[in-house]
Amino acid sequence: MTTPSTSQPTTTPTPTSAAVSEPAVAGAAHRFGALGPVGLVLAGGISVQFGGALAVTLMPRAGALGVVTLRLLAAAVVLLVVCRPRLRGHSRTDWGTVIVFGAAMGAMNGLFYEAVDRIPLGPAVTLEVLGPLALSVLASRRAVNAVWAGLALAGVFLLGGGGFSDLDPTGVAFALGAGAMWAAYIIFSARTGRRFPQADGLALAMAVAALLFLPLGIAEAGSRLLDPTTVALGSSVAVLSSVLPYTLELLALRRLPAHTFAVLMSLEPAIAATAGFLILDQALTATQAAAIALVIAASIGAVRTQVGRGRRAAAGPEAAGLEAAGPEAVAGLQGAGKGSAS
Repeated sequence: MTTPSTSQPTTTPTPTSAAVSEPAVAGAAHRFGALGPVGLVLAGGISVQFGGALAVTLMPRAGALGVVTLRLLAAAVVLLVVCRPRLRGHSRTDWGTVIVFGAAMGAMNGLFYEAVDRIPLGPAVTLEVLGPLALSVLASRRAVNAVWAGLALAGVFLLGGGGFSDLDPTGVAFALGAGAMWAAYIIFSARTGRRFPQADGLALAMAVAALLFLPLGIAEAGSRLLDPTTVALGSSVAVLSSVLPYTLELLALRRLPAHTFAVLMSLEPAIAATAGFLILDQALTATQAAAIALVIAASIGAVRTQVGRGRRAAAGPEAAGLEAAGPEAVAGLQGAGKGSAS
């Protein structure tokens, strides 16, 4: 699931960080600007979900944990080279925050990839998005959010056919766990963005996640991680699921209101279902399609409610206190990494 936060106008896909480098962004803007901001967001979402579909095809070669390891390692190398984060001058609290952020990032990706190894991509993303949706609903504390929570629960009930008889229960549990880690990821991405300049915190957290998962990937895949074809495909997953969406969404947020961006990112379960159908031949039943539509509607509703609350708070004398949870909550409904996991 990859997702810039709304707390700053120039951000990474999920963490609240600034741009990587102005020359890099300027060059990318020249190449991709013709798509328009909405086109950039949709292209980023398509890249994330088709990257997830490619990851599923790679799992027979390296296993779910092996694929996660390859993705995190490749993304970490790219971010460390591009961002060149400063290692000195940070407090213990700074390092503690970035380590927890990296751990949440790794767990989110690992749980999600274990889920899509067992259940179709569309339902997996739909279940995963319940984590940030719950964060947004709880942060808003408005009665209308009970409606969005009800829609989401109805979607989950339909998706499970009343008991998840059509879906592997272990896969469902992994997807829900990935959603919980996504919510934690959002919270600590915001905290990391406030403590580290530019995208330094994201680069360091990605390196932490890669190091944490390396033993798990080696234990599952062993020497298969060194196969040139596997490495190439894993690097492609990293580019599609992390590097390319990061660039596209960063450019989009320079010209697109953050709340509009969040609504567009709420469409990711539908994009995931399309990717699963086209690449993995994972057809959805009419009931599953309706379930995904309900969760999307709940996500969009929660985003619009949170944005409206933030605007009213900004107009009042107690704006600072009322908006405290706003950016993290709205960011929760923005895809991922997946920065999001997907």
